Amino acid sequence: MNRFALPLVLFALLVVVFGVALKRAPERQTVASALIGKPAPDFALPDLLEPGRTVRMADFRGRWVLLNIWGTWCVECHAEHPVLMDIKRQGQVEIIGFNYKDELDKAQAWLAELGNPYVAVPVDKEGRSAIDWGVYGAPETFLINPEGLIVDKVVGQITPEIWNNRLLPKVKGGKS
Repeated sequence: MNRFALPLVLFALLVVVFGVALKRAPERQTVASALIGKPAPDFALPDLLEPGRTVRMADFRGRWVLLNIWGTWCVECHAEHPVLMDIKRQGQVEIIGFNYKDELDKAQAWLAELGNPYVAVPVDKEGRSAIDWGVYGAPETFLINPEGLIVDKVVGQITPEIWNNRLLPKVKGGKS
């Protein structure tokens, strides 16, 4: 019994040390995107909302944009959807809903049921265009300034705190 006690105590101590380190340095919990400060990658993808229409990132130059990567299969996307609806109501940015590796009929039903916060919904069924954005999964959201530069990237769901304390100040301050 004693031969297991020492390794168990050392392991517990190590867990506590790592936990304290993460609490004291929350900025180390996220990986900064290499795209911050660089032009948003362009794409030409079909629009879920208007069949026959092609959505291009270049079409949104001159205004603040949130590019939200989402899919109906994504649990966190469902949780963040009401926040995106609130952001749309505020009218500070336009939201592009980049539909990622999804089924079209499910995506259309999702928006019909939950509401549509998006001005356009490019469909990346195979996930090839998302590679240019460095997307790991969904949800991920990019804040793009009027010059077409990526200002911030959020991995995971957008919460009211992230919107109000991190992203919106950049939009209001015009900080790139």
